Formats: sequence, C-alpha cells, structure tokens
Amino acid sequence: MPDLSHGDDLDVAAVNSLRSAVMRLGRRLKHQRVDESLSPTEMSVLGTLARCGHATPGELARKEHVQPPSMTRIVALLEAKGLVRLEPHPDDRRQKVVSQTEQAEAMLEESRRKRNAWLASLAEGLDEDDWAKLRAAAPVLEKLAHL
Repeated sequence: MPDLSHGDDLDVAAVNSLRSAVMRLGRRLKHQRVDESLSPTEMSVLGTLARCGHATPGELARKEHVQPPSMTRIVALLEAKGLVRLEPHPDDRRQKVVSQTEQAEAMLEESRRKRNAWLASLAEGLDEDDWAKLRAAAPVLEKLAHL
C-alpha cells in the first residue's frame, strides 16, 4: 500500500489533481438535480436509504456524518414531503425505522437518469483511449469513495 503522505512530487501532484477534479465534478453533478426543493443532504439521505433499504435515524446520522439531532430534523422534513416513512423498530419500541417511499424511489431514479445523461454527454467529448481509462478507473474510484 503506498504511503502518499510523504510521497514524491508526482504523487502529491496526482493526489491534488484527483481531489480537485472530483470536487469540481461533484459540484457540477449536484446542479443536475430533479427536485431543487431538496438539499444535498436530504438527497444524500435518500440515496443512503436506497442503498441500505432502511435504517434508524441514529444509523443514518452515522452514515451521513451528521449529529443525531440534525438527522432527526432531516427525517422529519423528508417525512413531511412524503419521501420517507417511519415505522416502529421490530426489536426496540423506543426507536423508529426510516425507509423511503415509492415517491422517493421514483424521484431518485429520475435524478440518476438525469445525472447519468449529463455525465454521458460529457464523456462523449473524450477520445476512445481516455474513455477506456475512465471506465477502468470507475471501480477504483468507487472503492475509494467507500473507504
């Protein structure tokens, strides 16, 4: 495993370039939203629920790196918009389980479709060699995103 904290100039430059490109691309992707009334954090919570199925507010707070009181407010906003439902926890009556609604599922699918189309249109500007490199890098970037 490479130690990039004290790497040579090429490693430092590569890390800097990767950080900058990922941040810029992420900001541009955030503007490709279907529902402008949702904050990026609310969209992220819905995405997390889409991946994991359901979770308690405390689990969501940990996954989203926010404080539990903040997640309680976010869940309440999403519930008021009809995007999540709260159900009793099967093992602990003091807790609730949050899951997404069909409305949220449809909205997320439309959002993915819009963002994928936008990204595909950008990729059309790449030559075949760069596109092959990007396809090869995608699993590595996915792994990096989940470390």
